[in-house]
Amino acid sequence: MTGQPTDPTALPIFGGPDEWQDPQEPVRESPAGQIRPRRPAARSLAGRIAARPGAQTGAPAAPAPVQSPNPAPPVLAQPPSGAMSPWLGKVTPTSVPTRLRARATSTTPITPTVKIDWHQVALFRAQTSERLVERLGEDKGKDLEAERELGKEIIQTLLEDVVADRLHDGEQVWRTDEQDALAKAVFDAVFGLGRLQALVDDDSVENIIISGADNVWVEKTDGELVRKDPIADSDKELLDELAFIATRSEGSARSFSTSSPRLHMRLDGGSRLAAAAWVTARPSVVIRRHRLRKVTLDDLVGRDMLSVSQASFLSAAVRAKKSIVVAGPQGAGKTTLVRALCGEIPRYEAIGTFETEFELHLHELTDVHDIVHAWEARPGSGEIGPDGRQAGEFGLEEALYDSFRFNLSRQIVGEVRGKEVWAMIKAMESGAGSISTTHAADGEAAIRKLVTCAMEAGSHVTRELATSKLAETVDLIVQINLDTKPVDAAGTQWRRSRWVSEIVHVAPGEAFKGYATTHVFEPSRHGGPAVPGTMPDELRDLERFGFDLTSYLAENGREESVR
Repeated sequence: MTGQPTDPTALPIFGGPDEWQDPQEPVRESPAGQIRPRRPAARSLAGRIAARPGAQTGAPAAPAPVQSPNPAPPVLAQPPSGAMSPWLGKVTPTSVPTRLRARATSTTPITPTVKIDWHQVALFRAQTSERLVERLGEDKGKDLEAERELGKEIIQTLLEDVVADRLHDGEQVWRTDEQDALAKAVFDAVFGLGRLQALVDDDSVENIIISGADNVWVEKTDGELVRKDPIADSDKELLDELAFIATRSEGSARSFSTSSPRLHMRLDGGSRLAAAAWVTARPSVVIRRHRLRKVTLDDLVGRDMLSVSQASFLSAAVRAKKSIVVAGPQGAGKTTLVRALCGEIPRYEAIGTFETEFELHLHELTDVHDIVHAWEARPGSGEIGPDGRQAGEFGLEEALYDSFRFNLSRQIVGEVRGKEVWAMIKAMESGAGSISTTHAADGEAAIRKLVTCAMEAGSHVTRELATSKLAETVDLIVQINLDTKPVDAAGTQWRRSRWVSEIVHVAPGEAFKGYATTHVFEPSRHGGPAVPGTMPDELRDLERFGFDLTSYLAENGREESVR
């Protein structure tokens, strides 16, 4: 029996310098001045060496005594032949030493679940960021795609160096799948959303809801609410990550700090992030992922959000250039319905969209809309000037004012939460058939909410003025209902259902109220999409634009002649 070799590279599995060593690498000296053998080439080791089955990720392990001067080579855990790793390149049979090839391909290793060492990820992120700055200098941020590729290269080099050092020192190294998972986690930490990236990349997730680092929920596309693992080790770490994300965003960088305790921004992938801290008990975050970007009214009928009659009516209303406000609670699917409504706009019409953060993304649907000019508001920074605005601030009112030089057929104002309602009113006054959204509990409440928003513009706006303007410009209120019910006895999982519960026609009315309403579709007593109600005479003309008025009247139990 021989003793343990002084260096792991003396083991027969390395096959000498012709297969494993890098002849260009200089001989290294130990701190004591002793000559240490060359370590195996890092780029040769990455993706080939695997930890012993069942070992913990990254945990040091003393090498076992060698029982024979010519021990049998270990079975290496690695991807199948020809598999592509996004970080370590393509692994082929020729990348494995000849005498190991048959052994490695004839045995199927059992790969345990990969656990990521987030402390190690933080260290690698700091090192990657430092090297990026060193390599790019003043060119940082000029070519984002090239910067990402360079980041991958740096991350791979860092991992290979650590693997080689651990192997040289007789310590346990990561398996291939662990290296890939660690590399992706570092890349996400540098260029993405850190631990949140996996949730954002999940196609089954629509909303991510966070109330503290360890209280994380996701809403699936089918309406199910599921609790998830913590996305940070502490609230402070979560705040640091949010601040990093806010300042690093490519298209809409923001400030998030004690002096700016709220954050509303569009993420680089198109999702919408809203966060609050320092004024809330714990950091609160909601990320809205817009899964149904290319959606039609027929799609929503298939999801039981609309009835066939409702879809026919709304399609005709859009084509007839009626002005529509989609209302409902938070997370009810208002933006999704607006996208579907916009899908009924003839593609030759030029569209302008006006949003505080891009959510409609009509400008990305080039196979649906030929011409879309998309405006996004921009917050200012620094001290407030004499005009009451921060430097660089650009509001929806300015965007709408500019848009009248763009020969637009439609002006779509996104979510109305405050005085931007006046931008909506101006768009609707042009008679182009505008569409907007707001938060409200029912159809009439939506009108009252818009009146309140209009009065926020200043004391010069009276309730009578706001009411009369809205009554003259808004044609239809489409109300969406959101219903949440538990799906298990313990109440740990929930499911949400959405449907259009009302379609209300708005017109000028008596002086006391200022407006008159008619329920074209009224709430169903049995739940689900609204049922036909009363058709105002001025809307019967929608039959010219494709509305099936006969079916509407028949469904309502009326045998009227169609005028």
